[in-house]
Amino acid sequence: MTDTVLLLGPIAFTDFEVPAGITFGGSQRIAIHRLPGGARVIDTLGRDDATLTFSGIFTGTNATLRARAIDELRALGLPLPLTWDIFYYSVVIDRFQADYQNSHWIPYRISCTVIRDEAAAIVESAISIATAALSDIGSALASAGMAGIDLSNTQTVMSAPDATTNGTAAFATTRSSLAEAQSTLDTSLTASEASLSSAGLSSATTANGAIASLSQATDAAGRLSQITRSQSYLGRAAINLANAST
Repeated sequence: MTDTVLLLGPIAFTDFEVPAGITFGGSQRIAIHRLPGGARVIDTLGRDDATLTFSGIFTGTNATLRARAIDELRALGLPLPLTWDIFYYSVVIDRFQADYQNSHWIPYRISCTVIRDEAAAIVESAISIATAALSDIGSALASAGMAGIDLSNTQTVMSAPDATTNGTAAFATTRSSLAEAQSTLDTSLTASEASLSSAGLSSATTANGAIASLSQATDAAGRLSQITRSQSYLGRAAINLANAST
């Protein structure tokens, strides 16, 4: 983590102060109801974030002052922002331990209790939008399938890792696949419109001819409906994909 900016309240950690790693995560609180016969009903009660812990070494001429500043923040018990990389938490320092070896070398360990994961809403939004895009791809595939059009490759591409992360090869492939799917649907739409126009209901001169023309027109109209639905789903998926990648 030496190249990562770490901030805790007003303190920016530098050099040996920057920890080699920070533990994060937690658990999901659950209530388990055990039923006769071994069956279970599980209720999820919400996230339970683990304590964030990290350690390093205060060094240099102001090592003591910086260690004392962290200890004072611990004593005050105030909510503080803790940020690094894409992580942003509101925390309270629940434990700070420093091993004063000399005025220029003070190893430390910090434990922070999470008040709130401030970045969760952003991450959850991106996940939700990406999930919605994948769901729309599935609906588009189903509608296209009813019209005899195979879009399964688009769904496969969309399910790949990093498919919703802008700047990745998978993202570029997904955008390209969506464009190809839209082009396929446009071509099929044109063909179905031509089939509907050529059905010739008004020009049928026999009962059998009228039945054949009606059957052709019905099939073409059904394909038109499914293709249009598929186009709508693909269009929304493309919009959600763009939003998920920002």
